[in-house]
Amino acid sequence: MDRTSPPLHRHQFDPAARGALDGLRVLDLSRLVAGNTLTKVLSDHGAEVIKVEPPEGDTLRAWKVKGVETSWKIFCRNKKSLCLDLRHPEAQALLRRLATTAAILVESFRPGVLEAMGLAPETLLALNPKLVIVRISGWGQDGPYRHKPGFGTLVEGYSGFAAVNGFADREPVLPPMFMGDGYAGLYGAATAMIALLAARAPQGRGQVIDLSLIDPMLMVMDPQVANYRLTGAVKPRTGSRSTNTSPRNAYRTKDGRWVCLSSSTQGMTVKLLASIGRPELIDDPRFRTNADRLRHWEELDGIVAGFVGERSLAENLRHFDAAGVTIGPILDAADLDGDGYVAAREAMIEVPDAEMGWLPMHGMVARLSGTPGVLVRPAPRLGEHSREILLPLLGEPEYAGLSEAGVIREAAGGGTTPPGATQPAPAGAAGA
Repeated sequence: MDRTSPPLHRHQFDPAARGALDGLRVLDLSRLVAGNTLTKVLSDHGAEVIKVEPPEGDTLRAWKVKGVETSWKIFCRNKKSLCLDLRHPEAQALLRRLATTAAILVESFRPGVLEAMGLAPETLLALNPKLVIVRISGWGQDGPYRHKPGFGTLVEGYSGFAAVNGFADREPVLPPMFMGDGYAGLYGAATAMIALLAARAPQGRGQVIDLSLIDPMLMVMDPQVANYRLTGAVKPRTGSRSTNTSPRNAYRTKDGRWVCLSSSTQGMTVKLLASIGRPELIDDPRFRTNADRLRHWEELDGIVAGFVGERSLAENLRHFDAAGVTIGPILDAADLDGDGYVAAREAMIEVPDAEMGWLPMHGMVARLSGTPGVLVRPAPRLGEHSREILLPLLGEPEYAGLSEAGVIREAAGGGTTPPGATQPAPAGAAGA
């Protein structure tokens, strides 16, 4: 933990910025986190992501903290908003026309809903044979659960994650963040680009990606079933301890803070024991090998915990860092807001925001040396880009008629887009 560096770096949105996916149009009909994560990866690298929202907006807009749409602002940066009432056949027809201009379409309706709107994959692929269609659902487009609703919470339980998360003497613990949705979104972005590469081959064609929330969770939980077949034992809940290596745990410091420490290799364990003044333990039959240490983990954990508990967080970090031992602080949001490492690396940055002055969010997750990610625009107001997107397609008379009929909606005043987003936030704004 390093608080010696300046606060988070401030970045302005630049409408003229271009990324590696410049010119790629993506229609995003999804709701909530999985689809928005997928399309955020693409929009961060320059794709034109059009959020097709109902009149009430993406459900993500409703997740507010003190009246501020923080989740929307972060997951939907760099995107455009087109507001259509898809209950109207005219809106469905507009989507079919827009699909001919897109490379990728993402949706997260329950299986069968897209078909009911006249937007079945075979219909869209007949209009645009190169189109990549990503269908996100809880349980997949086929199988006995295809019609069941499925949020990330359910697959985090079904996948076996909750069963191994937490402590043995307490209830299974669901993750307190968007784990299932996040994995699906990241996996979806990768597979969408794989399918796009195949579609753009000389004889390539578009295709449908069946992306359930459960499949990526099962993938990250492997090899739990293989291990069960070998041992006949279900992996228990062990808190922060590992069933693969020891010592590995969270340890409390003298000043009431916590560190996480892992010795996943024999060499690191030797280094750890020497650093706490107990080099003789490496020849102790209880701790000589990793298998020995796992059998006697409580005794070894007690020794490590005793050493850590006699020192403050800062003292522990200095001591183990100097010894080359893998240790780190367990931080919370208050620690991260101003941490020198995340600021220096720009893992977290600040962008101008109409409501907060400066809004903290993650930087570019993967750093491309030749075509880095871009910050083009803040998350849009509902229907902010309806006219920009549809007017070239329809012309003014047809656009006006569909607006009057309630098929198309435009943004009202206010919202999430800061005025003059490429300019510094006004003096006196929060964080300024």
